[in-house]
Amino acid sequence: MTDELQPDDILAGSGLTNEEVYAKYSGELIRFATGLVGPWDAEDVLSGAVLSAMYSKHWPTVKNPRAYLYRSVLNEALQTQRSAASRRLREIRTGSRDDWDDANQYPEVLEVVRGLSIRQRAVIVLTYWSDLEPSQVGRLLGISEGAVKRHLARARTHLRKRLHYES
Repeated sequence: MTDELQPDDILAGSGLTNEEVYAKYSGELIRFATGLVGPWDAEDVLSGAVLSAMYSKHWPTVKNPRAYLYRSVLNEALQTQRSAASRRLREIRTGSRDDWDDANQYPEVLEVVRGLSIRQRAVIVLTYWSDLEPSQVGRLLGISEGAVKRHLARARTHLRKRLHYES
């Protein structure tokens, strides 16, 4: 095996290798993943997303690797959320409520944010923590600007109601 780049190692349209793409975007992607699933699962979500993206049959032809990776992180976060929900249901069915006190483990705000859908969390994180405009968020997530605004509005309404803030 040589250290020379093979034609398949260069990502179409970007002129970057997979390693260069990862190095360039991993910092912002880990922040995005952290906002979606929390700090404990963020690295796993990012790893799974990057591996899925780079081993995808579409990866060699991707023109915008940044947006593709953001969508991959979002999809991996959705899968992680579904898996966690299934696991919690299994644990609830088999465990006793006396074994753990869920209400004391999380502050009120964390619980309210966790009540948002993963897409609502995605647009909240990118809008407020990454300071992106709705059009930029839409491009990264592969959804329309209108969809971003709808998710933001629903998330704000949910947060306002649950945290008892009046506007």
